[in-house]
Amino acid sequence: GDRVALLCSTRYEWNVIDFAIWAVGGVTVPVYDSSSADQIRWIMEDSSARLIIVEKDTHAALAREGVEGLSPAPAVAVIDGDSPVIDALIAEGADIDESVLDTRRASVRADSPATLIYTSGTTGRPKGCMLTHRNFMSETLAVLETPFKSYLRDDATTVMFLPLAHVLARAITYAGFHAGVTIAHSSDIANLVDTFGEMRPHYILAVPRVFQKVFTKAQATAQDGGAFKAWMFEKATGTAVAYSKARQAGRIGPVLKLRHALFSKLVYGKLVAALGGRCEIAISGGAALGERLTHFFDGIGVNIFEGYGLTETCAAITVNTPGNLRIGSVGQPLPGCAVRLATDGEVEVSGPVVATGYWQNEKATAESFSGGWFRTGDLGSIDEDGYLRITGRKKEIIVTAGGKNVAPAQLEDALRADPLIAEAVCVGDGKPFVSVLLTLDPEALERWKTQNGKTGSLYELLKDATMIQHLDQALTAANRAVSHTESIKKYHVLPDQFTEETGELTASLKVKRNVVHQKYASQIEALYA
Repeated sequence: GDRVALLCSTRYEWNVIDFAIWAVGGVTVPVYDSSSADQIRWIMEDSSARLIIVEKDTHAALAREGVEGLSPAPAVAVIDGDSPVIDALIAEGADIDESVLDTRRASVRADSPATLIYTSGTTGRPKGCMLTHRNFMSETLAVLETPFKSYLRDDATTVMFLPLAHVLARAITYAGFHAGVTIAHSSDIANLVDTFGEMRPHYILAVPRVFQKVFTKAQATAQDGGAFKAWMFEKATGTAVAYSKARQAGRIGPVLKLRHALFSKLVYGKLVAALGGRCEIAISGGAALGERLTHFFDGIGVNIFEGYGLTETCAAITVNTPGNLRIGSVGQPLPGCAVRLATDGEVEVSGPVVATGYWQNEKATAESFSGGWFRTGDLGSIDEDGYLRITGRKKEIIVTAGGKNVAPAQLEDALRADPLIAEAVCVGDGKPFVSVLLTLDPEALERWKTQNGKTGSLYELLKDATMIQHLDQALTAANRAVSHTESIKKYHVLPDQFTEETGELTASLKVKRNVVHQKYASQIEALYA
């Protein structure tokens, strides 16, 4: 029952230590390796963790700063320090009789806590979500009861590179472990393509940002190759999307089939090779991927299956699966799970993967959990075949001065599909219309300047007619998805990126809207002056 915190990037030792904690009846408390001393302190204090195991000496210094003054003071151990913790633990445990471990393991039941995962904290102090061994085992067995079982098998390989502090990475790791998959670990995101080439994964788990970067990099490479290559990539993209949509509709014309075959040889093969050459499927979670990007990858031969879940549902509770794919949706409920809509459209979920509540927080538990159902805070719709679509976040709904309810997620996802736009945050609560704050991707901006023969600072570029036209077109494209009263009328480009360090992003890269609204209050007001 003792809690042990684990602050470490994605690597082999993460899982070894996680399983070791479980084997002695302990509870793992993951901490993102990018956490500040204040964030570490809150988690250690709230969980009453006895020990924190960190990756490096720099993390140890931060952890000691964070736990200073706590009573009793938690111990700090280091994986890559002068006295590697795993070696030390093996030495210290040498005289422990096997029967002690057997007793410890036998004391753990299905409903014993397995982990406390602290939620992102987009709306306040992070809450410790208490997941049990039943939750994780139910998630693992449910995933392996779907058609994914033919991909998660003992002769398959995958590369896990998402943070294991996030429930999605852990749940899919456990499913792969249970199925006998060879799991390689990497935290070197910058050189993922090289890692894919070395390990040649059969399937990968990623967040939308990874797939967007693969696409954007391929697009940039084509544009750098001159006008003809840029034109060809644009045509290949359109063909892939059209091919995917036609296949989903059940009718692929002969001309489209011919164009697709041509681009498969000239363009698509290189993108498939970038994923290692034998990637059969990809699973995307953490945020919405966007229909066009999903259709694109589907059209080049890499099926991306989107699912939906939260920390409180032990990762996925609905998912698209091979043979049951409806692009634009987040799939159907996993075996043993159920989804329903409240009268206001809020998605409510139930099943053995759903958490029992929040650690030492009865008020928050009562607000979200009732009668075996968890109120997700997300808004959605369910079609006649049981496929769920997420349309927005209940607390993020913008109500304009005219009383129009606007879900910003759809508009923001559409804007982020533009290669220049890094982040988009819609505003307009109580205002006459919807506006948006934008940040631009620095690398994409440099390429845009080269391609368009532009120089100067961001401030100067925002007065440039070509840049204005580009951003206006991006807004027009996003607004096509909504009615006129819901559409974005104005935008403001911020000079700086959103980062975890500056407070606008959580460790799982979700935007903290309240921070953005407070930090850029004057810019927001200026949009309505």
